[in-house]
Amino acid sequence: MQKASLNPTPDQTFELVGSGPYDFARVLAQSRSMQAAGDVEGACNERYRAFQRLAELIPEGEEVILEWNHRNSRAALETIYASAVDHFLIRDFELSAALLELLLELDPEDHLEGSELLAYDYLALDEQELFDEVINDVSDKSASREILLLWSAYRRDGKLPEGELKRFRTRFAPYFAEFVAAEHPADEHYLRDIESERPTEAAQARELWLRTENLWDLWPGFIGELRAAVR
Repeated sequence: MQKASLNPTPDQTFELVGSGPYDFARVLAQSRSMQAAGDVEGACNERYRAFQRLAELIPEGEEVILEWNHRNSRAALETIYASAVDHFLIRDFELSAALLELLLELDPEDHLEGSELLAYDYLALDEQELFDEVINDVSDKSASREILLLWSAYRRDGKLPEGELKRFRTRFAPYFAEFVAAEHPADEHYLRDIESERPTEAAQARELWLRTENLWDLWPGFIGELRAAVR
């Protein structure tokens, strides 16, 4: 028997109320515990199955916006995002994008900044028109936006636009330094820094590299072009 319901609120949103497999807060916490214990595959499977259960609850052809300030609804959104990241990391960019597209339908305010990862997915899939639609939702204060614009131009034209390159080198210097570096160790110094209350910009730059490294393994030419700009 299904133990879940979408309860409307006065704010035109819905609260996802559920128990058992529909207690997404519990399921998400359990998947994180599994991952911390080393069962990464099990954690990923747990999150994806939770997403599948959630998708079945959403009525087709109707607008459903989940209430961010409701614990279980927020956990459901976080589960979708986490599963999108899982699929991104195993290079299933198409499924990752599909998950994020649903996430943005359920959370148009994009509290989890899923637009950023979706932009990476679209470029990996060479969906330039879709990329053009979503890039404006990525904050111009984000180093990712500059990387995305540079990579998009490189995928289109095989070269880096000088204006964007200059902006990346000057406004986001620690990120530029990280992306042209020969090594990116996730060593104890980095882990202490990134897990601190106020991580340095250099640590945040390495975190972004590590989050997107699978792309640069597939498209090393882009990183090579960035490194060429140093010389």
